Amino acid sequence: MSFGTLQLVIRPPQNRFGWWGVGAIALAILVFLWWAAVGSQINASNLWNGIPYMWDFLVRMVPPNPEFLERLWKPALESLQVAVWGTLLGVVISLPICFFAARNLSPSPAIFHATRQLLNCLRGINEIILALIFVAAIGLGPFAGVLALAIHGAGMLGKFFAEAMEDIDEGPLEAFRSAGVGPFKTFFFGVLPQVLPTWLGTIFYRLETNVRQSTVLGMVGAGGIGFELVSSMKLFKYQDTATCILVILAMVLVADLVSSRVRALIR
Repeated sequence: MSFGTLQLVIRPPQNRFGWWGVGAIALAILVFLWWAAVGSQINASNLWNGIPYMWDFLVRMVPPNPEFLERLWKPALESLQVAVWGTLLGVVISLPICFFAARNLSPSPAIFHATRQLLNCLRGINEIILALIFVAAIGLGPFAGVLALAIHGAGMLGKFFAEAMEDIDEGPLEAFRSAGVGPFKTFFFGVLPQVLPTWLGTIFYRLETNVRQSTVLGMVGAGGIGFELVSSMKLFKYQDTATCILVILAMVLVADLVSSRVRALIR
């Protein structure tokens, strides 16, 4: 194909491994999936045999108990409060760390790699496990849930904050540095305007996630509506359980709607 004096040559994609190599890779993937299926005990017959029991559980949940709502509004608000403060503390913890975790802003490669591994450790531990640790340390209550969400959220937020700073345009930074501007002014006028929309979108997405997680942390004694959910199931009050599930779904849907609207406005 030619355009005037230019000629475009289209070559078919070349297979670097050959057909035998592709077949070996495909076979290795299938063996790995089979190994994972055996280890996780995937069994279609067990699922089929369990359908009647799941159906019986759903039947017992109908109709939901509307009178149980009187006991749920306070735990539901508590879950929301845990999510808000877990997100806020996560932002506060992650902000001082994220600058050292950005490759283009970190003072040295050693500090960069150490900070990245720290963030990996923070978000590598599940919120439930962190909640169990804090419940054992400071006792039952929503504060343990706040700390669990804050620690895990700091690892996630710090990673996304750092990656946003790595993708910025380096031109304004070089201009500020060549003009002798200090690091703080360089950040506030050269970095922050470029990353602020991404940061705010990430924070609201994390808040949405924390609303979901806060409804579960009550199962381990970290406050919120999860405690009422587990209690109703242990007492075989499945209609109350259905009411808890509906309230949790309503909270998650509202949080998702508000977060999506806010992120759309920011973009």
